[in-house]
Amino acid sequence: MKIKYFEDTDTILITLLSHEPVETQDWDENTLVDIDQQGNICSITIEHAQARMGDTDLHFERLERSSQKILAGC
Repeated sequence: MKIKYFEDTDTILITLLSHEPVETQDWDENTLVDIDQQGNICSITIEHAQARMGDTDLHFERLERSSQKILAGC
């Protein structure tokens, strides 16, 4: 998974799969989702990210594999 923030356009691109998308769905006015041939989500684009999050800085947290297993079981 890759997460990119484009400061000049205030856009976040979350890439989940490197598959070629065959369809783009509008989830809302500022959220686009790319879908591959099998119906899997390839990427999510969030426009106006800062405005949607308020004055919060952008941060991410990478969990260790043992933590991911615990969360997957929830």
